[in-house]
Amino acid sequence: MAGTDEEAVAAADDALYVLTAVLLTPAQFPSVLGDDYPEACAALDLAPLADGYGLVLGQDGEGARWTVVIDDVSLVAVAIASWDCGMEYDLSPNERTVVAALPGWPLAVAVAAPNVPAPHDPDPDVADGPLLAPPDTSVWGPAQRRLGADEIALQWATWRDQVNDAAFATPSGGSDAAASRDEGEGEGPSKGESEGSGEGQGQEAKKSGGKVSHSGIQRVLAEAHAYVDAPPPLGRVRSSFAPGDARTLRADGPGWSLVARTDDIAFVLLDDEPGEVLPVGRGPELPGLLEALDKMAVRPS
Repeated sequence: MAGTDEEAVAAADDALYVLTAVLLTPAQFPSVLGDDYPEACAALDLAPLADGYGLVLGQDGEGARWTVVIDDVSLVAVAIASWDCGMEYDLSPNERTVVAALPGWPLAVAVAAPNVPAPHDPDPDVADGPLLAPPDTSVWGPAQRRLGADEIALQWATWRDQVNDAAFATPSGGSDAAASRDEGEGEGPSKGESEGSGEGQGQEAKKSGGKVSHSGIQRVLAEAHAYVDAPPPLGRVRSSFAPGDARTLRADGPGWSLVARTDDIAFVLLDDEPGEVLPVGRGPELPGLLEALDKMAVRPS
């Protein structure tokens, strides 16, 4: 496993200045790393353990970037919850919980530790294994598409307000959930920070305008239906809290991401449609699909 060399672990663990932390679990993982939990683990050369990991991102005394992987998931969860509430929390993992010390950061971090040199790559003589670096999100691709879906899930009301329900088409035959493309094109919130890591903004996502083919949405809905019959890799379908009795659903697949509320519509993003956010009308079929996906989805514990 990359990064388990004792010298590298000692270098990262010695006076590590913690900047942020994220969970890497089946129900919650950095989307930039993959479409599902095993894929995200593979990006860090980690085994997809059922309980998952905590990723602690920080700098050593020389300013070098390190990602310390620990198996104390609850410790990281408490730290993140405390920080989200504006409370201080000293995240100091016990050495016995350290699984690996990986050189670099897999996510972009916008802050730096005070009184140490600016963030930089570790010395190659100390770093064991490939250097981690955030994916390039300045151009459209899988990572940018997933970050866009993250942003929609976080800012649902903003995106939902851009959709006029009266404009949804009622197609004859085929899927009743195909979206109208007659909405006026307008820029939505840019894809920005997510996962609590300060990931930088990239290409903007905007609600689709014009006459975009329905074929991409039809393919996404068909593949999402297939998940119900043949469960996909763990984490491809996730369910999280939403206001009222609803749930926020997130599903990903090869070249696509879907975000939905179980009591509302859905949005689709495609690798083949750079920067476009495609609304999917509710109709008579979408509610049943969302209900089925929610039943099989993994949820935060």
